[in-house]
Amino acid sequence: MPSLSTQHKILLSKLFLHLAALIPIFTSYYAAIYDESVTDPVKMIIHFTGEGAFRLLILTACISIFAKYGKAPWLIQTRRLVGLYAFTYSILHIASFWAFELQFLWSRFIEEIVERPYIWVGLAAFIILFALAITSPNKIRAKMGRKWQSLHYSIYPALLLVSIHFYWSVKATPVEPVMYGGFVLILLGFKWPNIKKWLHLRAKF
Repeated sequence: MPSLSTQHKILLSKLFLHLAALIPIFTSYYAAIYDESVTDPVKMIIHFTGEGAFRLLILTACISIFAKYGKAPWLIQTRRLVGLYAFTYSILHIASFWAFELQFLWSRFIEEIVERPYIWVGLAAFIILFALAITSPNKIRAKMGRKWQSLHYSIYPALLLVSIHFYWSVKATPVEPVMYGGFVLILLGFKWPNIKKWLHLRAKF
């Protein structure tokens, strides 16, 4: 049986990623709206979209590792797609919180900001993801030059901010956030050479 070409591997991987990212969105929102067995649909959908964004952001940072040690350089071609889905999930996370928890009320938003300062940490991470998303097209990348690389290395502080946001937002014993945070620290250890490059580039600008 002939092996797949690099182009076919990329296409199949992207198809899988589209399905893996989109199907859970539809099933989760459907369950939140129509499944009577879901005791707290608002909490469920906010948690699902937030944790989904975190997982996809981690996966975005891991793809280069998988490509290198798995001897599959073509995987790099899927990194932008995964990053954009991380951004999509983060938008859904904020939109769900704004619509279902706050009911579009600015007064409640101000109250939440005062009572839950971890929201500021999450918003800081979202601003970074927004910047990464809007600068992901090749034309913008070419225009930005070295500044693009410096900006896209900011995925590393974004990972730390999301880890803090997740840990701080959990009221009970934060076992899950601690596990995520530990994995992020290990990942950043692997990425230390890139982090040093980012710090060097930031010092130049």
